[in-house]
Amino acid sequence: MKTDVPAAGQGRSLRGLGVSPGIAIGPAHVVESGAIRVPEYTLAADQVEAEAARFADACGKARRQIRKLKAKALVLPGSASEEIGFLLDAHLAMVTNSRLTRGVERRIQQELINAEAAVQAEIATIAQTFASMEDSYLAGRIADVREVGRRLIRNLMRHEYQAFSMLNPGSVILAEELTPADTALLDPRRVAGFATVLGGAEGHTAIMARSLGIPAVLGVGGLLSGLKNGITVVVDGVQGRVIIDPTPEVLEDYRQRRAEREREREQLKGLRKLPAVTRDNTAVALQANLELPRDLDHALENGAQGIGLLRTEFLFMNRDQLPDEDEQYTVLRSIVEGMGGRTVTARTMDVGGEKLAGWMAGRYGEPANPALGLRAVRLGLREPKLLETQLAAMLRAGVHGPLRILLPMICSVAEVQRVREMMGQVARRLRRRGVPIADPLPPVGVMVEVPGAALSADALAYAADFFSIGTNDLTQYTLAIDRGDEQVASLYDPLHPAVLRLIQFTIEAALRARIPVSVCGEIAGDSRYTALLLGLGVRDLSMVPPAIPLVKRRIRKLDLQEATRRARVIMDQSDSGRIAALLDDFNTVD
Repeated sequence: MKTDVPAAGQGRSLRGLGVSPGIAIGPAHVVESGAIRVPEYTLAADQVEAEAARFADACGKARRQIRKLKAKALVLPGSASEEIGFLLDAHLAMVTNSRLTRGVERRIQQELINAEAAVQAEIATIAQTFASMEDSYLAGRIADVREVGRRLIRNLMRHEYQAFSMLNPGSVILAEELTPADTALLDPRRVAGFATVLGGAEGHTAIMARSLGIPAVLGVGGLLSGLKNGITVVVDGVQGRVIIDPTPEVLEDYRQRRAEREREREQLKGLRKLPAVTRDNTAVALQANLELPRDLDHALENGAQGIGLLRTEFLFMNRDQLPDEDEQYTVLRSIVEGMGGRTVTARTMDVGGEKLAGWMAGRYGEPANPALGLRAVRLGLREPKLLETQLAAMLRAGVHGPLRILLPMICSVAEVQRVREMMGQVARRLRRRGVPIADPLPPVGVMVEVPGAALSADALAYAADFFSIGTNDLTQYTLAIDRGDEQVASLYDPLHPAVLRLIQFTIEAALRARIPVSVCGEIAGDSRYTALLLGLGVRDLSMVPPAIPLVKRRIRKLDLQEATRRARVIMDQSDSGRIAALLDDFNTVD
């Protein structure tokens, strides 16, 4: 990254990637870098059993540490909870009878080397294997393997991890790198912002920072050169700047900018009770994506008109036993009743078997690529009891208020039909038992998030009651890009013509079939895309609760006829750069 070198005595201004907007000003907390020096020595034959036991203890400690991190992650806002939860599940799997642990155990026994050296050697072998496959997904997993390896080595050497719980309020963290697990430990009440030498805009750390609302700049070259704790630092997450020891004039300028952002935030609060209506009087429904029941009040405070996406995975994660029908019903009922008559769209479980500790551990082995494996509705249809229990709880919760059922990772009409048949059987069984259920049965919708679903949207529209477009996965699968992989994250582009055409095709299929269609991916909560989505025909957007006022402000300033005309021009383009320019120009002028 470029470094601006000012005149002597005027501080130091560095450039990086602004990945989480906002301005942080505070004393620097410099995280000491440097790898742990790993001991290497040969074991005697009678020491092998004890060394294997020592490694098993380190794995057990790692599992406890990761579970504690997962428990902390449950309170994170927005998509942060899901992002870090899935990542930590992968880490948990790596320290539980995985290729990594089996390889270390084999090295201890066959090569007669100590556990630390065995971990280091096995990680190097796995990383080399992944890199040689020339697969971007696997390349992105190398960082996860190395992070787990570092945790195991710290445990073996009894090096305690330095967390951030003792920071002075308002501190700015400066480090070579912060892992997503590190970021999960950050308390926004203590951490004003952070900057790192390594990292990309679409990695998990960046996503976590945005969800937590902590200003962050990553990829800052020369950041740690000559730094000391306590020096004043400015982190500008909007412009991607880090200013070390700013001059009084620069410091005052940034304080004014920060105050302006706070004033804007207060002004947005006044929009919460106003309708989301365009200038030419078209109403748009703004709903919330809900991660946990505790986020319900947050959604209502920001003016959510319903829950457009209730992720039910929280019911299944970080536990040894699956939740039964009554437990799921009780939780869903509380959410439905809490929305006071507003519609709740509950998505059936969207995880794979490798995420379900205990009950399914080892049943299907370790998938080479979980994103393309046995997950979501595929898992539910393979394990009918799992899906039937969830459907039963949803049918019962539907008695207490309007509820819709959303099916993730649908690829064919046959999958929808099979779920409907299963739901009919569940309904008949509940009625025979005299259990009250929703009457009529809840609408069943399709999550359009894979190209196959978008391209068969015409057929799916007559099998489903509504569509919800998941733009995050749709973009990822269409472009064959893992947005969490820093090596290819810059290529992740929701404005790619192929992605936009799939979105347009899906919307038009829904409109022809006269079924509702919403967007629930990240672009729904980004006001930059609002005019385009409305121009394409969307009238329902679901997003993280804090984004609702920002999108509502954009809608209230928007002329829908002009937005529709601009959307038509954009859809005639074949270059994503030209598309971005046309969209940004419209947002500036409108």
